[in-house]
Amino acid sequence: MNTHKIALKQITAMLAILFASGSVLAAPFAYVPNEKDGTVSVIDTSTDKVVKTLPEKGTFGKKIQAVAMDPSGKKLYVVVRDKNAVSVVDLEKGKQERLIAVGDEPEGITVSPNGTTLAACLEEENAVSFVDLKKLKVTHTSKTQGKNPEHCEFSIDGKWLLASNEKSGDVDVFDVATHQSVHLIKATKHPRGIGFTPDGKFAYIANEAANLVEVVSVGDWGILHRIPVGLRSNGVKVSHDGSRVYISNGGDGNVSVIDTSTNTVITTVAVGQRPWNMALTPDGKKLYVANGRSNSVSVIDTAENKLISNIPVGNLPWGVVIH
Repeated sequence: MNTHKIALKQITAMLAILFASGSVLAAPFAYVPNEKDGTVSVIDTSTDKVVKTLPEKGTFGKKIQAVAMDPSGKKLYVVVRDKNAVSVVDLEKGKQERLIAVGDEPEGITVSPNGTTLAACLEEENAVSFVDLKKLKVTHTSKTQGKNPEHCEFSIDGKWLLASNEKSGDVDVFDVATHQSVHLIKATKHPRGIGFTPDGKFAYIANEAANLVEVVSVGDWGILHRIPVGLRSNGVKVSHDGSRVYISNGGDGNVSVIDTSTNTVITTVAVGQRPWNMALTPDGKKLYVANGRSNSVSVIDTAENKLISNIPVGNLPWGVVIH
């Protein structure tokens, strides 16, 4: 009995320490790259307040864009476009630990589901670089069939990588095993953001100049549906259960909510000016939307589909990632 009491006291003491340090039940943080400032705003999603700016001193560069998160939550990857590189940020130390040269004019980046590979779209090279995240170096740079790749997204199983091409109006399909483009999806016009459904069967691709979203069948890459949305649709985020797809409309200043059972827009939610890329909290209850021209992040309650907060950040926020 005494042994059990001692063990219980030890466990209680350990839990008290963990709670005090904030490492248990800590709210996820949203990381927002401020393109013009060269910094990343860090938002506590429990309070929807900016709690710090990365790096603590100086900037990552003169122009930063996409961010991606290591699955462990310990490292943040930041596109530093003016340096043609990706910064590897140690989040525990709050500073850059490595700068990886990836190629000419990177914009969008994505991390594979297993966390081993980062892909970077290189606009001016018409290529995609694949980075080994254990070695922190580029292992392959592969040409796209299209021109000016901007956004990259791995499929749910990590087998495919899609890269949307601004100038040629199409989407490259890379076989990740061979690092080669094996198919070209002819989009309606100017594809941008890409999102896969959790079951891996479909990809939703925003077409900015066509004001619509195309639903693509994964594997045969056929276009199944074209869904009208708002003006200059760009960002795509699929809900964790796959029932909703959120589309940011840069020209309208709102977010379209698509019901995937019918592939129709069920509502729109007004946000800031030039909404761009988005992220969901792990519980799926809140959607965070970067507003490039408002220098803010809008927070949407996904159950009610209503705006609940606008959070001031830095200049020209490009997107959001949450962990």
